Amino acid sequence: MKTYPLQSISIEQAKQLQFKLIDEVTKEFSGSEILTRGDLGVVKGLNKPNTTLKVEKVIANFFNQEKAMLVRGAGTMAIRMALYSSVKRDEKVLVHTAPIYPTTNTSIDMLGIETISADYNNVEDIKNVIENNKDIKVAIVQYTRQQPSDSYDIKQVIETIKQANKDITIITDDNYAVMKVEYIGVEAGADLSCFSLFKLLGPEGIGCIVGKSAYIDKLIKTNYSGGLQVQGHEAIDCLRGLVYAPVMLAIQADVTTNIVNRLLNKEVEKVKNAFIANAQSKVILVELEDEIANEVLIEAEKLGAAPNPVGAESKYEFVPMFYRLSGTFINADPSLAKKMIRINPLRSGEDTVLRILNQAIKNVEIEV
Repeated sequence: MKTYPLQSISIEQAKQLQFKLIDEVTKEFSGSEILTRGDLGVVKGLNKPNTTLKVEKVIANFFNQEKAMLVRGAGTMAIRMALYSSVKRDEKVLVHTAPIYPTTNTSIDMLGIETISADYNNVEDIKNVIENNKDIKVAIVQYTRQQPSDSYDIKQVIETIKQANKDITIITDDNYAVMKVEYIGVEAGADLSCFSLFKLLGPEGIGCIVGKSAYIDKLIKTNYSGGLQVQGHEAIDCLRGLVYAPVMLAIQADVTTNIVNRLLNKEVEKVKNAFIANAQSKVILVELEDEIANEVLIEAEKLGAAPNPVGAESKYEFVPMFYRLSGTFINADPSLAKKMIRINPLRSGEDTVLRILNQAIKNVEIEV
C-alpha cells in the first residue's frame, strides 16, 4: 500500500499560528472580556450573544476571510448548512469518485441533491466532467483522504474547478486538517470551509463555517432561533481550544512519524508494515502479519488504549487510540479490515504506543 498523507506543519509553524490567533483575539476583545465566560441569549440587533459575534470575527480574521459563523451540530451541520446556502434541490454537486464521508452523504440525500463524480486525483477528469455538466452548481472537496489511493492537492483541485467554471461554489470539508496544515480550503481559493471545533479541543457539538459573507449572511438570517445560537461561554471555549490545538497537533504529528519509523525498523514483531495516512485524522496504519486485527484491538484496550473516538481528537481524548479502519477506507478495500488497525497517539509518546502494541500482539498469541 502507498499512502499520501497531508504535509503537517512544523512545531515552529504551529507556534506562529498560536501567536497569530492570540494577536487577533487582542484586536477584538478587551482584557477583561476575555477573562469572562461571555454573555447569553439573543441580543437585540445581533440575535446572538455579543461574545459569539466577537469570536466569529476573530476566526474570520485569523483565516483572512470575510465572515465566520459558529453553528450547532459540529462539522456535519456546518457542511449541511453550507450546502443549503449554495445549492437547491435537484441541482448538481460535484464530488470525488470515492466513498463519500457518511454524514456528508446523509446531508446530500436530505437536501435532494444530485451528485456528479470526478476523480480529484486526475485534473483532466475534473475538467472533462465540468465541461460535460455545465449545470454543476457546487463542488464538495474533502481535505483529508477518502480512500488510501488519494493523492490530490486541494489547492490544485480548487484552482482546476474554478478555471473550468468560475461560477461553481466550492465547499471544503476541512475536518481533521485545520491547525495541522499550512492553509485551509478557503485560504486556497474555496468559497466556504467547514469544520468541527470539537475536533480542536472545543466544546461538544460546535462547528464553524468560514468564507464568503454572501453565503454566511443567508445562513444567519435563517438561523435566528434562540435555541440554535452558540452561547458566549461556548464561543470562548472554542477560542481556547483553537489556541492550544496547533502546537499540540504538531507534536502529535512528530510522534506519529517516529512511531512509523520504529515499526519499519521491526521494533515490534508480527508487524508487517506501517504507514501514515489521513484516514480521516492523520494516523498510523499498522498492517499485521496475521488476521488478528480485532483481537489486538481488544487486548490494546485492556492495556489502556482508547478503543474508539469521542470527537476524533476532542478534549476528552489523550491516551493513544487503537481502533478499526475508517468506514471509507474499508469500503475502498474490505480485505484490510482483518489485518490492519489504525493508531492515533494523541497526547502519548512513541514508547507508550509501541509498548501497548507489542504487548497486545503477544497477548493474542498466548490466547491462540
